[in-house]
Amino acid sequence: MAGNSFGSLFRLTTFGESHGRALGGIIDGCPAGIVLDQDAIQQELNRRRPGQSSIVTQRKEADTVEIYSGTFEGKTTGTPIGFAIHNTNQKSKDYGHIKDSYRPSHADYVYDQKYGFRDYRGGGRSSARETASRVVAGAIAKQFLKDVRINAFVSQVGELKLEKNYQELDFNQIEKNAVRCADPEMAALMEDYIKAVKKEGDTIGGVITCVAQNVPVGLGEPVFDKLHAELGKAMLSINAVKGFEYGSGFAGVAMKGSSHNDQFNADGSTKTNLSGGVQGGISNGMDIYFNVAFKPVATVLQAYDTIDKEGNKVTTQGKGRHDPCVVPRAVPIVEAMTALVLADYSLLARTNKI
Repeated sequence: MAGNSFGSLFRLTTFGESHGRALGGIIDGCPAGIVLDQDAIQQELNRRRPGQSSIVTQRKEADTVEIYSGTFEGKTTGTPIGFAIHNTNQKSKDYGHIKDSYRPSHADYVYDQKYGFRDYRGGGRSSARETASRVVAGAIAKQFLKDVRINAFVSQVGELKLEKNYQELDFNQIEKNAVRCADPEMAALMEDYIKAVKKEGDTIGGVITCVAQNVPVGLGEPVFDKLHAELGKAMLSINAVKGFEYGSGFAGVAMKGSSHNDQFNADGSTKTNLSGGVQGGISNGMDIYFNVAFKPVATVLQAYDTIDKEGNKVTTQGKGRHDPCVVPRAVPIVEAMTALVLADYSLLARTNKI
């Protein structure tokens, strides 16, 4: 299986399955001399960890990261950083009923067709649990980026949509509620809605908004490696993501160019930021902001029709521990992938300077 690595100079390769012994990764290209705060790395994992509230999967995992190489006396050495997160609370028997059948809208069928074999326990490599490794790498990338601030938050659950501009919000509110919405009142409505959907044995989708501030001018490698293109690839590689838009996004099509253009200030900043901090595929120093759409979790705890390996129609039902809505736990994943892109492009920018 190819496609397990992300990045060019700051490069992450991940390994492991949902119900295997461990997940982990190797980070290649992280510069030497970066002071690593391991507590901060663990805190990022804690934000993604299952079982943290009543509106997420109740799988109980400590998700403690162990770093095996690439550091000495609290600093990076410039050599590959190897780490692992051990699985401790697998319940593989919860998936025995789908050993010979395919769950709708999962990777079951295509994995079987492509590889002739699949790990049916929690989806194996296709499970969203793989993203734990990304969060570790993203936490390290954040520490390399230093002054860059990356904040993601839930801006929509189902039809409940936060209409405020991100500049009107207090990012300090994000970690004060289970939904990770930057608006307390909307967070309460979203939480009640997710609980109601969960009670029905169903799931619901949502949107995460991410804002990267203090990003320097000049990140991005045209023509095929534009910054927004790489951010789009990073987000679309996350499980359950169905859409990505940055800046004015799809709403921009209703505007005229005279209104959509970001007029310059004398210092090179712009009066508006409909470009979303990226022009010509290169960061312009303004805030980078984008939205990531997540579909409803495919596993529903209701009876459903499907097919087995022989093409026979069968009826089965979802079992086990699953998120009724993925976006609360996906917030740190979106931040992590953003940090990985910005760290990689920061190193690429260094190579372009004479």
